Amino acid sequence: MKTLIDHLSQYAAYHRDPRNIATHFIGIPMIVLAVVILLSRPGWGFAGLWLSPALLLALMASVFYLRLDTRLGAWMALLLAASLWAGAYLAAQPTSTWLASGLGLFGVGWLFQMIGHYFEGRKPAFVDDVMGLLIGPLFVLAEVAFLLGQRTSLKQQIEARQAALTSTSARS
Repeated sequence: MKTLIDHLSQYAAYHRDPRNIATHFIGIPMIVLAVVILLSRPGWGFAGLWLSPALLLALMASVFYLRLDTRLGAWMALLLAASLWAGAYLAAQPTSTWLASGLGLFGVGWLFQMIGHYFEGRKPAFVDDVMGLLIGPLFVLAEVAFLLGQRTSLKQQIEARQAALTSTSARS
């Protein structure tokens, strides 16, 4: 299994332009929320929980994130729980509200992604590795942590890996 450093370094290679990273701060949360909203139907209330495909996906993603890194995984699980709450709320609304919310967030989120990758001049990471779809939200969270002065050791390890990858590709 790839490590956190492996995943984030590979993803970071596709995201070097600060404008692209900035668009990901907006686009990726919108897309994650949209997917949760759209997968919140069908759903069933049971013991105070909204059981839906979104819950199953969020649980599996949370386990994946927690296995990569406990602290970032816990934050991702909390963010996914908040998304599940919003998804359950919107799933209980009329179909037009639920669908417009989910599809609208999804479309606008991907528009931000396309704009960012236009600035980057490079295709999205998931085109070469579908895991990029799961790593993208974790990348955004890690970037927020770095901006807040947290996880500096992790940032240094990713940057060192990036430097090594760049020098290897330059020699090829």
